[in-house]
Parts: sequence; structure tokens; C-alpha cells
Amino acid sequence: MKTLKTVEALTAKLLEIQRINSAASLLSWDQETYMPAGGGEARAEQISTLQGIAHQKLIAPDFERLLAAWIDPETGEIRDSPGEAWDEPARSLLREVWRDFSRAKKLPSDFVVTLSRECSLAQQVWTEAKDNKAFSQFLPNLRTVLALKRQEAEYLGYRDSPYNALLDTYEPGSTIAALRPLFAQIKGRLVPLLKKIQQSSAQIDDTMLFHTFDQARQLEFGRMVLIAMGYDFERGRLDLSAHPFTTSFHPTDVRVTTRVHEHDLQSCLFSCIHEGGHGLYDQGLDPRYFGTPLGDSVSLGIHESQSRMWENCVGRSRAFWRFFFPMLQATFHHQLRGLDEEQFYAAINRVKPSLIRVEADELTYNLHIMLRFEIEQDLIEGRTRPEDLPGIWNRKMEEYLGIVPSNDAEGVLQDVHWSFGAFGYFPTYTLGNLYSVQFYQQAKLEIPHLEDEIAAGQLTVLRHWLGQKIHRWGRMFTPDHLARRVTGRSLDPEPFLSYVEQKYGELYGL
Repeated sequence: MKTLKTVEALTAKLLEIQRINSAASLLSWDQETYMPAGGGEARAEQISTLQGIAHQKLIAPDFERLLAAWIDPETGEIRDSPGEAWDEPARSLLREVWRDFSRAKKLPSDFVVTLSRECSLAQQVWTEAKDNKAFSQFLPNLRTVLALKRQEAEYLGYRDSPYNALLDTYEPGSTIAALRPLFAQIKGRLVPLLKKIQQSSAQIDDTMLFHTFDQARQLEFGRMVLIAMGYDFERGRLDLSAHPFTTSFHPTDVRVTTRVHEHDLQSCLFSCIHEGGHGLYDQGLDPRYFGTPLGDSVSLGIHESQSRMWENCVGRSRAFWRFFFPMLQATFHHQLRGLDEEQFYAAINRVKPSLIRVEADELTYNLHIMLRFEIEQDLIEGRTRPEDLPGIWNRKMEEYLGIVPSNDAEGVLQDVHWSFGAFGYFPTYTLGNLYSVQFYQQAKLEIPHLEDEIAAGQLTVLRHWLGQKIHRWGRMFTPDHLARRVTGRSLDPEPFLSYVEQKYGELYGL
């Protein structure tokens, strides 16, 4: 039997490449957290240089010769010897290395360097433009990044739409053709449910969430919840950034960020829980496989399922607040005095169309994603001009959610993704929502006392289950294979739709 030992020379090369990528990621993390404003141009050159070196090493002739010993570099077919098969980890590694190699080989190294540099610069301009509420300030950079991403799609090749080439980067195997009917099914159930809620006589008061809350105490409470979830601060950090994110350099160094609004209790708390879900996944990857695809997450849809599960299925549940509400009330006694956990539970689950995606309730959240999915397809396929984005954004917000942004910061500039070239990323958020409920329902089947454990503050029961079922496997299995291993079926929107219909039907007396 051929094992990972057989391809040791290959994994050594991969580890070297990963260390370079980790260094570039560390520079990116610093750029978003502590880098002085004047360091932007130099930082862009540093990051792009490292990413260019990593790319050159991945497509180098000696790497291709090494890979060709075990796999056909043109087709990806694994070479089998008579009577000596590959075991599953080795076969999976070769499959995924070939995927990464074949995609990288299509991209010229000078293009990779240029794209990296321009995205790094664009991120910095986006931050300033958002602060100034001025899309025009960001527009030249967006034009540059968009042109480069269209070029990337042409280099990679695609069927039906250049958008599919970019989508495949984040959710392997996914296509517009597969997503459109899925999204239509979700929209077909969510929009009528939203209308029923808006017509309901039930009134939910959430004003207690918008008093003045000390920012340091908010951060400390978020940190305490992260510890309860099992996030290991010996292998992680919590910092502030303009847009919350998680980054990992190794399972022993996984960092999350949040943002704090003095007059919004939910923002810091739920971004901590959300990013903590991502952080647990990255800390739960098997360090033995670091540097190889087996030590990396399988897809952004699966990754997002972890953050959304913790944020919504757990963090917005009655069981969670049975334990944590008394502590939150003690932390902010003046603001939350006289309230009970049921009032708080209703408040944090209030359905109210909102301008900001990351602060949207779990029902309307997917409408934010569908809006972005449609816009970025049109951008990549050339049906929309970048300069028209603010108006298009506002019209779609009114169509989908019935509200219109008053400025670019709460409209087209609210998300960082397009600045760093992440076209094709947004659909993975909705896929993550669907996976999250499907996985959580399976966890409750296999751990019948799960919600009792959560109500007692014992959150690590769930973390352990996720670690065994999802985190430790890395890219051993494709997203669909992993879903079928964990739940016995492929991705199915019905668990999510039934969950929100039941939860909000009860809250709003439908």
C-alpha cells in the first residue's frame, strides 16, 4: 500500500511553499490590524513578492517532475501500480495537489505578483474610502482589480461563465447553474416568511441592545465566550480590525479579529462568536499535515458553516443564553437591568431588514448574499460598469429588503471582499448557512443532551464533535463527500428552511 511516506519529497516541497504563504498571510494580518498607515505601498510590495515566490515554486519544473512521478500532470489521473494501491490520505493529497498545481500553472507568475500588489493597495484605499463614505475614491482601484480578476478567469478557463472560474476557487465544483436554482428555492421560502413576519402583530423590543456599552467590557465578554467555545488563546489572538476576519498561519497560530461599536451590543459579541467558529476549524486541523492540502480547510462554504453554526444555531439559541445571560447582565447591569433572558433572546433574534450584511438577522442575511451574487456576476461578465455600482446596489437593496443606504459606507463599500479580489466568495456564505443547520441537526441526533450541555456552559462538547467529524479531515474529502459522511446526504436547503420557519414562526406567532 502506498502512503504519504511514499510522497515525502513532494510534501517537503509543499511545506516550504506553505511557510512562504504563511509569512505573506502574517504581513496581511498586520496590515489589517497594527501596520502604520504610511506603510501601505511597501507592504503591498512585500506581500506580492512572497506570493510570487510561492507561486514560482509551485509551478517550477522540478515540482512538476516530482508530481509527475505519481500523477499525470495534464489530466490529474493518479498512477497506480499493479497490486499496490494508494491509501485514502495519499490519494486525496495527490488529487488536491494536482488541483492546486493545475490552476497555478495557468497563471503567469508576473500576473500573480501584479494581482497581489494591486489587491493589497486596493484594500488600503477601500478602508479610507469607507471612512470617507466615498465610492469615487475606491473606484480606480476597483476597476484595476476587476480587470485583473477577469483576466484570471480567462487564464484559468471556464464553462458557461468566467464567474465559474472564480467561484471554483472558493467552493470547488460549484457553478452558477447549480447555485441559481438553490438560491431561487431559498428566496421562494424566505421572502413570503419575511412578509408574514412584517405583517405580524407581534412586537419585539430590541432597544436594550443599543444603549451605551463600554467597549473594553464588550471585548472582555467576547473573549470569555471564545474561551468557553474552546478557542485556545495559547494558539490564538483577538484583535480589532475594520472588517472582522480570521487568519491562520498554522494550527498553533490562528488569529481572530472583531470590531466594537459603543452603541451596539451585538456587533462585537456576535462577530467574536462568528470568527471563533472559523478559528476553531483552523485550530482543529491536523498539524501533522500542515503544508499539504490535508492540513487545509476543504472549502469556504464548509468553513462558513462553522462560523454560522456557532453564531446562530448556538449563539442565538435559548440554551446558550440560559447560561450566558446572567453574566452579560452582570457585566452591563445598568443597561440590562429588569430584563429576563426570554426578552433578550427575542431581541437578538428580531427580524428587521438592515443595511449591513454582517449585522443582519439570520433570516434576511441570505438576501444580502443573493444581491451580491447577482451584482458580481454582472461585473465579471461585463454587464455592469463599476461606476454604476452605488445606484445598482441601492436599487437592489430596496427590491430585496425594502431599505436604501444613505451613503456608500452603509451601501456598496460595506464589504472588503472586492478590494482584495474575492469575486465568487459571497455565495459561500449562503452555502455555509445551509451546511450549518444540516451539521447542527446531525450533532443533536448524535449528542441527544447537546442543548443541555450548552445550557450548562459546556460548549466544548460541540467543539469536540466538530473536530472529529469535520475539522481534522482538512481536504481529505470533497465538500459533498464530507457532507454525506457527516449527515448521510448531500447539501440540502430543507433543514435550514424548516429551522427558520419554525424558529421565527414561534417568535412571531405565525
